[in-house]
Amino acid sequence: MDTVSDAAAEQPRTRLIEVVLDPDSIARAAPDVEHERAVAIYDLIEENSFEPLGHAGGPYRLRISLVERRLVLDITEADGAPVVIHILSLTPFRRVVKDYFLVCESYYSAIRTLAPSQIQSIDMGRRGLHDEGSQILRERLKDKITVDFDTARRLFTLICALHWKG
Repeated sequence: MDTVSDAAAEQPRTRLIEVVLDPDSIARAAPDVEHERAVAIYDLIEENSFEPLGHAGGPYRLRISLVERRLVLDITEADGAPVVIHILSLTPFRRVVKDYFLVCESYYSAIRTLAPSQIQSIDMGRRGLHDEGSQILRERLKDKITVDFDTARRLFTLICALHWKG
C-alpha cells in the first residue's frame, strides 16, 4: 500500500500537503520567530488553496528557498513528480518586509511590557503590513499560481521567515 498516494487521493487536488523551508536558506532564529514559522506552516497545510496554472494534478508539495537573492518556489506533486519551479524577484517585497520586521520587533517588545491597548495598536499595524505583503505576493503569482488571500498571507509569513536569516 502506497501511503503517499492514499493520502493524496483523500486530499482536494488544488492544495498544498507539505511546505518545506530550505534549510540552506534559513537559520535558527529567536523563539518568537521560530514559533511564527511553525504556526504559518501548520496553518498553511491545514487550510489552503493552491493551484499552479496549467496543471491539473495535485495535491502539491512546496519547497521555498532563496537563491541569489531570489525567491524560489519548487512545486511537485504529492509523489514528488516535478510540476514547476517559479523564481521571483524579491525587490517588490523589500520595503514591506523591512517595515514588517520593524513593526514585529516593536510588537514582540510590547507584549512583554506594554498595556493591551498599546499592543493592539502595534498589532493592527503589523497586520496591515502583512496584508500588503500578501497582496503583493498574489499579484506576483497571478499568472503562475492561483492562491486565495489566506494562503497568500501564510506564504508571505514564510517569505519573511527566510529573511530572518542571521
